[in-house]
Amino acid sequence: MSRFTLHLLLIGVIATSLISCGQNRESGYDEDGNLYGRISISGAWAMYPLTVLWAEEFRKEHPKVQIDISAGGAGKGMADILGNMVDIAMVSRAITQIEKDRGAWYIGVAKDAVLPTFSTNNPFKDKILKQGLTREQFQKIFLTDGRKTWEQYLGIEGNTAINLFTRSDACGAAEMWAHYLGKNQEDLKGIGVFGDPGIAEVVKNDRLGMGYNNIAFAYDIGTRKTFPGLGIIPIDVNENGKIDPEENFYGTLEQLTTAIAEGRYPSPPARELYLVTNGSPDNVAVIEFFRWILTEGQKYVTEAGYVGLPNEILENHLNSLPELQVTNDL
Repeated sequence: MSRFTLHLLLIGVIATSLISCGQNRESGYDEDGNLYGRISISGAWAMYPLTVLWAEEFRKEHPKVQIDISAGGAGKGMADILGNMVDIAMVSRAITQIEKDRGAWYIGVAKDAVLPTFSTNNPFKDKILKQGLTREQFQKIFLTDGRKTWEQYLGIEGNTAINLFTRSDACGAAEMWAHYLGKNQEDLKGIGVFGDPGIAEVVKNDRLGMGYNNIAFAYDIGTRKTFPGLGIIPIDVNENGKIDPEENFYGTLEQLTTAIAEGRYPSPPARELYLVTNGSPDNVAVIEFFRWILTEGQKYVTEAGYVGLPNEILENHLNSLPELQVTNDL
C-alpha cells in the first residue's frame, strides 16, 4: 500500500473520531507523573502527514494522551478552532489580522511549498521539463478566462487544450498558489476538486491536466520521488525560457526541500506552517504537545519531507508557550 493510499484511509478512520462538542480541557499529570488528556486537531491537508507522524511519536512517550486528527483544509481548521470545535487547527497560510483579533494564537512549526503539477503522460512532458513555465505564464493560465493550450505556452504549433484544475475547498495551498500569482483563491480558474489527494488523483489521470499540490501529496515519502503518474512543472524563475541547473531541483524530495530552505524556490508558494489555538492554550496536553513539537519533534520534519524552521524562530515560539499550571485531578 502506498503512503498516498494510506493517507486516504487514515483520514477516513480518524475523521470519525473528531471531537465536535468543544475543547476538552481535562488534561494534566496523574499521581504517577503520566501526562493524560485528549487533543482534537483539524485543518490543512499540507500538515496532515506531519501532524499524524508527530502524534504517533508523541503518544509513544505519552500513551495516555489521545489525539484525534482530521484534514479538511486550512479554512475549515481555522473555522473549527475559532468556533471552539477543536483544540488545535493546522493552518498552511499566514494568519490574518482579523483571525488574530478573534483570538487566533499560533506557533510556526515547519515549512513546505505548493507545487504546480501535471500528468507524466502528457504528450509534451519532455518540453515541459526542459523549459518549464514562468510566473507570468502561470498567471495567464490560472487567472484569465478562455481556452488555453499547451502549445501556446511551450512555443510550438498545435491546439491541445490545458485541462485546468483548482481546489474547491478553502485551503492554504490554493491561497498560497494564488498569492504567488498576485491574487486570492477565489480568483483561480479551473475545475474545482476537493482536497489535496483529490486534485493529485485527477491531475495524474488526465494526460492534459494541470493543477497544484502540497509536497506531501506530490512526493512519496518512501521513494523520495514524485508519485507515479504525477509530475512537477518546473518554475522558470529567471524567465530565460529554459530550466537552468540551479532551477532543476525537482528530482528528489531532498533536492526540493534543500532548494526551499536556500530560497531558490519562490516564497510564496513556499510558506510557513502553523498550529493554532483559540487564545493562549491552557490545555496541559496541548501545551506539552507544542513543547515537544518545537524540540524533540523537529527531528521528524525532514524525514517527513518538510523543511525545518531556523532555531531562533523555534526558540521564540517555545518561549511564547504559557507556563504550566499543573494540578492533580485524579
